Amino acid sequence: MIVLNCHKGIGESVQGEALVAKDNFSARYDLDRIKGVFSRPDHALAGQSYDGKILVMNTSKGGVASAWMLHEMKARGVTPKAILFNTANTILAQGAALAGLTMCDRFERGDVTDLIQNGDVLEIDPEAGTVTITNRD
Repeated sequence: MIVLNCHKGIGESVQGEALVAKDNFSARYDLDRIKGVFSRPDHALAGQSYDGKILVMNTSKGGVASAWMLHEMKARGVTPKAILFNTANTILAQGAALAGLTMCDRFERGDVTDLIQNGDVLEIDPEAGTVTITNRD
């Protein structure tokens, strides 16, 4: 088990499988929100499903429209379990709060896209500001 400390986050505690990319994230421009896949052809995760995954990305992009897209995704039931960022903008943080989506950022050990690997099983406790990688020692 490896425990990573981060800034206190938003949302409920969740557990799930990580989907990691050293790319940025826009709910508006990067996703097919009906199919639940990354649809922007030059995105590092193009064609991969985000539904039910814990996304681990560099930073959030976009403004109010991107924030509303998180709410729309949650209403449709096609959504990631959580999103972890190196840094998140305040608009997307507000969108995550509106959608009831778990989100954390600002990790003490450095770049979260280096610390977590695809397929890692994570336990996120946003209130405590911790992400535990449960399948590694």
